[in-house]
Amino acid sequence: MIHFFVGTKAQLIKTAPVMAELQNRSIEYNFVFSGQHQKTISDLLDNFGIKQPDTTLHSGADITSIAGMLKWILKLLCTKRNKLAHIWKNDTTGIVVNHGDTMSTLIGTILAKKQRLKTAHLEAGLRSFNLFHPFPEELIRIIVSRLSDVFFAPNQWACNNIRAKNGRHIINTRFNTLLDALGAFNKKAPKQIDTPPDFALASIHRFENIFNRYRFTQIINCLIEASNQIDIVFVLHEPTRKKLEQFKLFEGLQSNKNIHLIDRQDYFTFIGLVKKSRLVITDGGSNQEECHYLGKPCLIMRNKTERMEGLGENALISKYDQGKLLNFINEYADFKKHEVSCTVSPSSLVADTLSEYT
Repeated sequence: MIHFFVGTKAQLIKTAPVMAELQNRSIEYNFVFSGQHQKTISDLLDNFGIKQPDTTLHSGADITSIAGMLKWILKLLCTKRNKLAHIWKNDTTGIVVNHGDTMSTLIGTILAKKQRLKTAHLEAGLRSFNLFHPFPEELIRIIVSRLSDVFFAPNQWACNNIRAKNGRHIINTRFNTLLDALGAFNKKAPKQIDTPPDFALASIHRFENIFNRYRFTQIINCLIEASNQIDIVFVLHEPTRKKLEQFKLFEGLQSNKNIHLIDRQDYFTFIGLVKKSRLVITDGGSNQEECHYLGKPCLIMRNKTERMEGLGENALISKYDQGKLLNFINEYADFKKHEVSCTVSPSSLVADTLSEYT
């Protein structure tokens, strides 16, 4: 049997096209939701036409604090054997698909191995080659890579980063399944959000940024300076909002007439904002990929990235340099590129391999 272990919004966005492809082929799958993120998950299921989870392991609030994360991890890893068998529907010969580099990725891989199931890593082979940028994502990818049996890598560079051992199956899907998610967007009419005519879209939420007071303050000061040149629409993830309030940064943003704070949106509404914006300022790897596929100028607020998409083309790593940010805003037109088109669906290639486990 095919199983999907998903816990975050980003994971669902990139696994949903594969689930939809299996549904189109009338292939059954087991959907296990870890509950790491709760908000907007229902919207995403509706966006992509995906069934409700077969099993939900956590139904409380989103996991946004370190203490809450540790408690949640311990609870899931200590799942009793009889409950584990129930989660995996007493299957011992199937495959569990885990995506990306979140704590849910790691937990899903470990719980699958405890059931002696094969494990597949979707979006495999991405590396920054620096354990602390991003942390803990780089470490999670390394551990999951050592435990997985099947690897769906989005390009040849990612394939080359995976050790070929006996019994390991490495598939180059040529693009990330995110490309199929963007294709699904083109068939929808997203909700419209009021914005200034010209604006930069900002999204800052990564652990290594928002939990580091000095670095987070540095990023916010960069955005404030940038707002003197272009209006900023700042999408606030819940952990980001909490840290802004904790570090006494929220009021300064709220009172700035050139910075427009909005709540986190459902996926298709967010992509509508990306397409409408002049440029994107983000620390998100998925946003980097989205901007590459859409040809949108993208400034990455990080020291390192584990992805190659867009670098040297539409994307630039800021290394938290305010001068780079201001220059990027002035010269963003030089970073505009054509949208990526593809005749082969990466999700279809993934589904071809997974169908062998039905």
